[in-house]
Amino acid sequence: MSDMPQITSTEPLPTEKAKWVTLKKIYWKDQDGKDRVWEVAERTTRSKGGIDAVAILALLQSEKDDFKPSTVVIEQYRPPIGKYVVELPAGLIDEGETPEQTAIRELEEETGYKAHSVVESSPTVVSDPGMTNANMRLVVLKVLLSDHPSSPKAKLDEGEHIVKRVVELDSLHEELRKYDERGYAVDARLSHFAAGWQMANAFSKSTKL
Repeated sequence: MSDMPQITSTEPLPTEKAKWVTLKKIYWKDQDGKDRVWEVAERTTRSKGGIDAVAILALLQSEKDDFKPSTVVIEQYRPPIGKYVVELPAGLIDEGETPEQTAIRELEEETGYKAHSVVESSPTVVSDPGMTNANMRLVVLKVLLSDHPSSPKAKLDEGEHIVKRVVELDSLHEELRKYDERGYAVDARLSHFAAGWQMANAFSKSTKL
């Protein structure tokens, strides 16, 4: 069994030595004509298409109705917060790729599951516009399985340590609560989807939430 990851030290990082991100100052005028300054973090890897990354919602469905509709989440240690995070599969868009191509590739690399079709690709969205201009698209992929979800072999890069887990959609919201109780951080995009799914189910059964 491998050792638990841990932060050994931190230090300031000069912008000129950063590989993946950079810092900038934005000089702008507000609605009242007042000059203002804003600090922003930017990715250095943005493709010419103008989109940084994708998050992937894989819809696992049984061809024979052997199991309820499910999705796959991943557990991964994230050094910026010093915790394991439960999140959707995701990845940066390579130059020349469409978001959908990236999603199909990353799903297979991180989980081993192969997509049968693209269900939907969201508009470009942001998650922390007060700090960064980083953006992404949510790509929904359908994965048809002839049997109960197995554990296909992922194609992880050297240094990637990802644990995948299949969760029924109807149980996702409660499972994320359990992750929180165990000390995991829960990714906001995954949490918002799970909350929306639960609320939609509750609203369909009653006009009162």
